[in-house]
Amino acid sequence: MRRFEGKRLVVASHNRGKLVEIDALLAPYGVEALGAVALGLPEPDETGDTFEANAALKAHAAAEATGLAALADDSGLVVPALGGAPGIYSARWAGPQRDFAMAMEQVHRELGDKDRAGAFVSVLALAWPDGHDELFRGEVAGCLTWPPRGDNGFGYDPMFIPKGYKQTFGELPHTVKYAIDHRARAFQKLVAACFASG
Repeated sequence: MRRFEGKRLVVASHNRGKLVEIDALLAPYGVEALGAVALGLPEPDETGDTFEANAALKAHAAAEATGLAALADDSGLVVPALGGAPGIYSARWAGPQRDFAMAMEQVHRELGDKDRAGAFVSVLALAWPDGHDELFRGEVAGCLTWPPRGDNGFGYDPMFIPKGYKQTFGELPHTVKYAIDHRARAFQKLVAACFASG
């Protein structure tokens, strides 16, 4: 595992919700998060067929463009009863306008009376300009509810109840969600491998 030694890290995401969450996760380590939008970076086509491939693709594109280490997340909602969909296509289900109310409605409609178990998956890719990368996967299991509840979070959060809780990610305070969600679990692995001293 390669250690991250810098003080600035490009966050290769055009999703404001992800940027806010990753910035909060990085803050205790004294690392400044530089957003892709603020740096004028284009959004690369996600041509991979796994979360790992897409996360790596985005991180490498940002690292090459800026000459700085870059962190990218690829994440989504995986519903076994829908054959794993929407999965890596979670954002695409929301269409070009990023209409997640429409995407949640589609999940609900396609599920019908099927099993409502689901999981959020996040893969974080940390890439360096020399082409090296490290990948970390986090998952959180739960179930899907309808109608959506809560205005916190983003994406499919208002319809996802994490295991052990009664509130959706859309209802839980950010301080709770950021401690238990899929991105936080991937980030804990990244920190242990690349940020911790020793």
